[in-house]
Amino acid sequence: MRYQGRSLYIMLPHFDKIPDTHKIAVLRANALGDFIFILPALDALRAAYPDAEIVLLGKAWHAAFLAKRPSPVNRVVVVPRYGGVGDDTEIEEEPLEIERFFRYMQREHFDLAFQLHGGGQHSNDFIMRLGARMTLGLRTPDAVPLSRWIPYAYFQQEVVRYLEVVALAGATPTTLEPRLRLTQEDQAEAERVVPERDKPLVALHPGATDPRRRWPPERFAAVGDALAAAGAHVVVTGTQSERAIVEKVVDTMHAKGLNLAQRLSLGGLAGLFARSRVLVSNDTGPLHLASAVGTPTVGIYWCFNLINSGPLTRLHHHPFVSWQLTCPICGINYIQEKCDHQISLVDTIATDEVIAASMNLFTNYASFS
Repeated sequence: MRYQGRSLYIMLPHFDKIPDTHKIAVLRANALGDFIFILPALDALRAAYPDAEIVLLGKAWHAAFLAKRPSPVNRVVVVPRYGGVGDDTEIEEEPLEIERFFRYMQREHFDLAFQLHGGGQHSNDFIMRLGARMTLGLRTPDAVPLSRWIPYAYFQQEVVRYLEVVALAGATPTTLEPRLRLTQEDQAEAERVVPERDKPLVALHPGATDPRRRWPPERFAAVGDALAAAGAHVVVTGTQSERAIVEKVVDTMHAKGLNLAQRLSLGGLAGLFARSRVLVSNDTGPLHLASAVGTPTVGIYWCFNLINSGPLTRLHHHPFVSWQLTCPICGINYIQEKCDHQISLVDTIATDEVIAASMNLFTNYASFS
């Protein structure tokens, strides 16, 4: 395999485009942030194969989110429960449903099938069962090989990781930072829930699926108070499972903050973020969604996650990183092993530094918007 400089000055594997490619499957059946990371790879595929149909094998939320949204994806097929692909390996599978799914997929006659789902221990088997003419993706040593593959290494920037995979089919980058198109429905929903006001809008997102990635709610409240004092209308977003965290932030603030827990769809959330001068958030899906619609962000990251999912540029995005490598409870070193303690690893990040970065983006928004 030889390498050469490609567009946008990234060194990627050089392969020619695959002739007679009319239908492409892309497996990425997981969460919001994971989908945002593959957008540049999808853009590259669309540019390389402008007339091909791109089918995302994803989850029900992908189908709803992309139904009326301009994107490189032509349609979404929802994958069934399949251990290790989109769900925990302990889930109970339904063999008849899985068999029906793969019979249906084989009748699609995919020319290319991309595994953009991780190391491939489970997902490479899944991809092979689609019956595509060529399979491409990532591989750990315990995964079956595909027609073309690159080794999976944990520490790699996610956007670049998937650009490297689609380059195996001759797709070169057209974008590096993920970009997501808004719809009129997104904007209308955001306007219904949070009508335009004289004060500029800022958003806080204090939740995250993993408790170890959560900055304390009282720190978010302090940031919200500082931005409110500077003239901002502060909203606090979250899912149903994050409702208690959102309420803690709003109740701790001295200024008025608007509780938006579970009040917006993903599209409405994108519309809201697009109107915001800045989002302050833990490293979680909404942070990456905001970045993809052009919102300046202040992100709270644990060091491993910053390497893989941190923003590529710094004019609009100020990431803060915690270098806490040992468990505060049992003292194990996370480089060598894991533990089950669900305690924040990012609470060492200083509040005053986050406030300063948030204020910088808030006050300078007009100069780079």
